[in-house]
Amino acid sequence: MAQVVFAVVAVLVAFVLFRLLRAGRIREKYAALWIVIGFGVILLALWPGLLIATARAVGVAVPSNLLFFGAILLLLGVTLHLSLEASNLEDEVRTLAEEVALLKTKLSAPLPDALPADPADEA
Repeated sequence: MAQVVFAVVAVLVAFVLFRLLRAGRIREKYAALWIVIGFGVILLALWPGLLIATARAVGVAVPSNLLFFGAILLLLGVTLHLSLEASNLEDEVRTLAEEVALLKTKLSAPLPDALPADPADEA
């Protein structure tokens, strides 16, 4: 029964992700990560022995502990990635704000007085 629930949840998440992608609400590079995670959940739902075999191979006594450890590593990776993205965006915003300030300064500067008349024109 749990396998069916996991599979249904994974399919629903994939459906929502594809809807968000089509609507342009999520970028491809972020959706790809969640799609890979969804496929992993589907694999574990369809073949629960895969988690048990992996836990034995790694030396983890309880397979759910391996699952939680993997989830924690995944969340740490996502958090690090989003922190890097936020830092890059902050740098871009600062650069754009500086450029806008310079442009505003140039626009608000007084215009130079009219150029002196050319002496050749007066003759």
